[in-house]
Amino acid sequence: MDAGKDKPTPTNEGVLKHRGVKAMPFIIGNETFEKLGTMGTVSNLIVYLTTVFNMKSITATTVINVFTGTVNAVPLIGAFISDSYLGRYKTLAIASMCSLLGMVVLTLTAGIPKLHPPKCAAIEIVRCVGPTGGQLGFLFVGLGFLVLGAGGIRPCNLAFGADQFNPNTESGKRGINSFFNWYYCTYTFGMMISTTFIVYVQSNVSWIIGLAIPAGLMFLSCLLFFLGTKIYVIVKPEGSAIVSVIQVLVASVKKQRLKKPDDPAHSLFDYMPTNSINSKLQQTNQFRWLDKSAIITSEDQINSDGSAANPWKLCSIQQVEEAKCVLRVIPIWASGILYYVPVVQQNTYAVLQALQSDRRLGENGFEIPAASIIVFSMLTLTLFIPFYDRIIVPFLRKLTGKEGGITILQRMGIGVVLSIVTMVVSGLIEERRRHWALTRPAIGISPKGGAISSMSALWLIFQLALAGLTEALNSVGQTEFYYKQFPENMRSIAGSFFYLGLAGSFYLSSILVSIVHHVTAGSNGRDWLAEDLNKGRLDYFYYMIAVLGVVNFVYFLVVAKWYKYKGNNTDEIQVIDGSQKA
Repeated sequence: MDAGKDKPTPTNEGVLKHRGVKAMPFIIGNETFEKLGTMGTVSNLIVYLTTVFNMKSITATTVINVFTGTVNAVPLIGAFISDSYLGRYKTLAIASMCSLLGMVVLTLTAGIPKLHPPKCAAIEIVRCVGPTGGQLGFLFVGLGFLVLGAGGIRPCNLAFGADQFNPNTESGKRGINSFFNWYYCTYTFGMMISTTFIVYVQSNVSWIIGLAIPAGLMFLSCLLFFLGTKIYVIVKPEGSAIVSVIQVLVASVKKQRLKKPDDPAHSLFDYMPTNSINSKLQQTNQFRWLDKSAIITSEDQINSDGSAANPWKLCSIQQVEEAKCVLRVIPIWASGILYYVPVVQQNTYAVLQALQSDRRLGENGFEIPAASIIVFSMLTLTLFIPFYDRIIVPFLRKLTGKEGGITILQRMGIGVVLSIVTMVVSGLIEERRRHWALTRPAIGISPKGGAISSMSALWLIFQLALAGLTEALNSVGQTEFYYKQFPENMRSIAGSFFYLGLAGSFYLSSILVSIVHHVTAGSNGRDWLAEDLNKGRLDYFYYMIAVLGVVNFVYFLVVAKWYKYKGNNTDEIQVIDGSQKA
């Protein structure tokens, strides 16, 4: 049976016709062009800010970390607005237009001379004039539109695509799986094209053309999205499930003075909506103080259908357990913030390392754009995932008897270890790059005046490949972990949770960069993060992050041992240290 011929499913809009595969070209096309546009703009932003806007590397790194952190934080707000007020279609429509406006504004900053500083003058020494307040303001308007676009697109595009299939039929389920596969395929494709072709045009041909191409692609993305409007399944918003968690917290605080739920003088409110998509959860012993929200008192009233008249005063034990699922995830989520900091460095300082390394292929050959070097991280991730799924998992499955070979937390823990190794290797490579820059003849001068080391930029592949491996294990593992451990009606929030962790990583990285810069520069010592990497000690910064990673890994082991998987999923009983959990 074709996914587009599924039997209609009644919803809050009556009967919806799931067009399935007929809607996929519009949604996948929208996603592909959106990623080509946004990633083509953002991936080379560090070079744009330092060479066109004449920002110091420390300032540009801070701007990008804050920008990227905000881009990853706002999807949680976007998910709430979408679920509670606008719905996915309207949210995606508004967000797509915002992304287009952001790219147009950035293109104007490159195309209109008055919107960016003059080019640095190299007479005896390199002299650069920084951007004015007005120029920075116009730039930040463009970045602000991109933030708004990401806030609506990231939490909604996957779920909106899945809405087009009937999950109650076999063909619909296959269609959803096919859509997810195509989604991640186009995501990787967009990333790779953006960090190679578009970055090359920006760095070697023209910034105006290089920024206009992503803007044009984003226009095509919007056009495709609106062309499919008539065949989309558009579900009305039913309210955010996160409100239910807040109700449990509020009700439990109000009833903290009551006796414990196991007191025979009271009973727990046991109610499960008949139309709930959530699985029935058994009562657990963790966070027992939340159970008090389910105590029925003389003041509590029950509706005719069995639900509570005031959910802010009385919550069902099912609601309580769903809230516990969210709270149990938070300590694991917190470990992911520090875990991802090493990956963040590959998007900023690895590019700056490439700028001061030999990027030529051959003696007088093609020169790799600095921002394109991070494509090796994406290549590693793309190649490793099918190898892990088809080779490693079946092998481990035979050894452990578990469906996934190892538990999700074990997979995430291995990723944390690899992130530590990534920083150690990055430090060793930076030592080599800097040593060659100081002891051997330079092959040129970087745009900001630092000598370009004769060490090949291809050495950076080692640290970038490790960063790709750690993402394939921990980042992908985190996404699966949140999807499975959150209640079923909170999966859009679960997707936003991962991005919220990334936001924390970028903010933390920005704070670390600022602290290290001010402490090392202000103590009459050598600034670790100097404008010219040859005069700094970036390797020390990498080693410091590795030490923090070791502390984070110990923390992860503790919270992983404490964690209890949702429901009775026997495949996920085992945790990091191999011990059994009830």
